[in-house]
Amino acid sequence: MMALLGNTPYDFVMNHQEKDLESLQNFKHRTFNGEDFTHFIKALKNMYTKRNGLEQIFSKNLNNNSLQLNIHHLKTIFFEIPHPNRAQKHVSDPLKGSAAKRINMFLRWMVRKDNTGVDFGIWKNISPAKLSCPLDVHSGNIARKLGLLTRKQNDAKALLELDTALRKLDAKDPVKYDFALFGLGVFEKF
Repeated sequence: MMALLGNTPYDFVMNHQEKDLESLQNFKHRTFNGEDFTHFIKALKNMYTKRNGLEQIFSKNLNNNSLQLNIHHLKTIFFEIPHPNRAQKHVSDPLKGSAAKRINMFLRWMVRKDNTGVDFGIWKNISPAKLSCPLDVHSGNIARKLGLLTRKQNDAKALLELDTALRKLDAKDPVKYDFALFGLGVFEKF
């Protein structure tokens, strides 16, 4: 992907011409193809030119202690321009039951600042207190073993349950436990 974008993804998104998108058509990774890639480029350009970018979209209406409604709002904006129906499967929606692992991981990187350089913390308009743990099979299984999660599925309801438990441990930075949960599952086989 990076090579196809000239190793300058933001510049490509913001300045591409229709003919530049032709080079993306043969791209394929698992179920993500050139048609999906082209829509993602157009959707990102739309978000940056008409919605002031991703941070602004995620920062809107920060009334509750979760970003899950903001993720739903992102998906709505992402598909407000003409798009192939197949592309919708690539953007999770917590209001449709998804734990939205990849988007929550992205939010963690952009919002949370740590001393190891894993989390960049370059977005300043969102508090880490609103982040959700990127729930996957590893973090979910460990959370269950530790009594932080009882729900068997790794879905939006399980994410809410885990968020509630982690916020009791640290309301200001509940996602700081993510790597420990993931690592105990993957590396330690806990």
